[in-house]
Amino acid sequence: MQIKGIARDTLDFILEASRSMAPEEFAGLLQEKNGIITEVLILPGTESSDTNAVLRLYMMPNIKAAGSVHSHPGHNRRPSKADLRLFSKTGNYHIIVGSPYNRQSWTCYDREGNIRELPVLDVEFEEEEEI
Repeated sequence: MQIKGIARDTLDFILEASRSMAPEEFAGLLQEKNGIITEVLILPGTESSDTNAVLRLYMMPNIKAAGSVHSHPGHNRRPSKADLRLFSKTGNYHIIVGSPYNRQSWTCYDREGNIRELPVLDVEFEEEEEI
């Protein structure tokens, strides 16, 4: 799947969730629509602490994730060995957010832990019909 970027509103949600969870880590899976990351899936059973967040991947519905997102409690946004293990299981786009959780304090990585470009896009979300 070719990702064109991340929706600005989705990034803002990630930053606010990371800020509000601090000093515990925030974690989720990235979902894309038409090549744009537009949603964050929070898995049931996710455990957060000030040293890590554990995603229960066995709780993932039968969908494909574009990647993952999680926060670090400090300024360090480099992926750990545990982060790289997660990256290898969940898509090709992985965002790590660090303090102070603003638009300049996040980095996107590929599954090997190399920094990758992820443009922030202004996207109009369609209203979904309720059934």
